[in-house]
Amino acid sequence: MKRNSDMMNKYVVFDLEWNQSPGGKGKTLKRLPFEIIEIGAVRLDQNFAVEDVFHRLIRPRVYRQLHYINAEVTHLNMKELKQNGVDFAEAASEFFRWCGADVSFCTWGTMDLTELQRNMDFFGVENALPWPLFYFDVQKLYSLSLGDGRKPSLDAAVEELGLSANRSFHRALNDAWYTGQILARLGSGKVMAYRSIDYYCLPPGREQEIHVTFPTYAKYVSRAFASREDAMKDKGVTETRCYRCGRALRKKIRWFTPNQKIYYCLTICPEHGYMKGKIRIKKTDAQDRIFVVKTLKLTDGEGAAAIAERRDAYRKKRAERRRKMS
Repeated sequence: MKRNSDMMNKYVVFDLEWNQSPGGKGKTLKRLPFEIIEIGAVRLDQNFAVEDVFHRLIRPRVYRQLHYINAEVTHLNMKELKQNGVDFAEAASEFFRWCGADVSFCTWGTMDLTELQRNMDFFGVENALPWPLFYFDVQKLYSLSLGDGRKPSLDAAVEELGLSANRSFHRALNDAWYTGQILARLGSGKVMAYRSIDYYCLPPGREQEIHVTFPTYAKYVSRAFASREDAMKDKGVTETRCYRCGRALRKKIRWFTPNQKIYYCLTICPEHGYMKGKIRIKKTDAQDRIFVVKTLKLTDGEGAAAIAERRDAYRKKRAERRRKMS
């Protein structure tokens, strides 16, 4: 599926706080590693001005004791959650009604949307989010605006921007508020072209696979495959096209992987020059299948040389392993 990252009319910036098993991994439910205990959100108009706020505490049903880290960070306690909280299904339904239609969802980082949908699945709440789910990862946008590869924490970004920090961090509504203030600072910048894609709900088939072109790279999200080998045999996964002119490109360096999780390749477009490819092998939420996220990006001679060096280092290590086994 080809889709542009068109702007919606309003922005819903939300944040979640969640609890986890106080008994550690051995007592963690695989279907629900994190149980949401708080939803906070601010709705911004098209000019990034605050229009309304939303806040709900949620009464835990699975992990009925707060993990000490969650209690320490949020300063919440189980008595408050039981007295003032509502069931997750009720909170989620109220949240989506409050959001309204034609909104762009915004978060700090990628985890909140995943955990929101995982909790909806677990508690039998209909997923009201659109698909494909494009959203703004404000942490990523802020990182792009910095241009140095850093991804600061929310409190660090607030300090760097000189924003008023008169609200405590690590509470859902406050963190959503801060994220909204940062988004407002970035709203008129070029980074807003880089909308993110949520991977919780994957394309059901080939025809629905996601192809998106951004100003400096192209991204492809595949359907689920039974194995990595099956994915890498698929033409849609391994093909390379110039995202500027659409020309199918032959590979100067074929796909190779140093670790079975990331693949690299190098092609060259007669019109636009070198283009590097990266394939990330990711597990589905159930972790019994895999999917692929492929990015293609134009590069220069130095970038092309770096891919060649990585390929040569991989070949050298592989040869060394074979000698040790012989």
